[in-house]
Amino acid sequence: MMTARELVSRCVDVAEHYKTLYVMGCFGAPMTAANKKRYTQNHDYNKAAARTRMIHAATEDTFGFDCVNLIKGILWGWDGDLSRTYGGAGYACNGVPDYDAKKMIDCCREVSTDFSTIVPAEAVWMDGHIGVYVGEGLVVEATPKWRGGVLTSTCGNVAAKQIPGTAGSRRWTKHGKLPWVDYAAQETEKEDEDMPKYRTLKDVPDSYRPTIRKLMERGALRGESDPDPNSLEDNVLNLNETYCRIMTTLDRLEVLG
Repeated sequence: MMTARELVSRCVDVAEHYKTLYVMGCFGAPMTAANKKRYTQNHDYNKAAARTRMIHAATEDTFGFDCVNLIKGILWGWDGDLSRTYGGAGYACNGVPDYDAKKMIDCCREVSTDFSTIVPAEAVWMDGHIGVYVGEGLVVEATPKWRGGVLTSTCGNVAAKQIPGTAGSRRWTKHGKLPWVDYAAQETEKEDEDMPKYRTLKDVPDSYRPTIRKLMERGALRGESDPDPNSLEDNVLNLNETYCRIMTTLDRLEVLG
């Protein structure tokens, strides 16, 4: 299973380092002569004169994607291989089915319209369109809008103004965690961020303070800085509750001595 961090990295890599074109029904095929013929005949959208001209004008080192097929292509193993028909991707492999955008968001877990809870690598969805949130208010999406292709846009639900360097900004309807992506590391990081921090000894709760003081007196815990070597009170600790709880438990078990 692909990790959330890996999905984000691959999405950003496609947006920043590859030539891409919005091609309906395409999950990363390079625009070779054979693929141009295939994709100018596969869908009414691509058969439109303007889209057909764009496909024929693309160089052979250009890869075609549509919105949901960007996600599927990456999960199916796309790696930018120009020698492969689909850029290195297989079809409906790695346990990832060939879903459209609506079915993909419907099968996500923890789907929500509250964007204050979003984490990197979640799918973001609106009617007829889907992308991947990559963090810091940014989305990677394949779209014919703005300059077209795979690009980075601003998630208007997270950032109040368009972020400089992005192709544009839009608001999405909802977001959710893809079932073929492992978000465990992100969830752990989020828990760590949300966990209270105790800056100095006086901020440590009474139930933990004797153990933390003992560790400091023994020199086993010095913290991030020690302004006054003759005092323990001003040491900058920034300890989280998990650390304090574990150390206190070990102390009560007399493991610390």
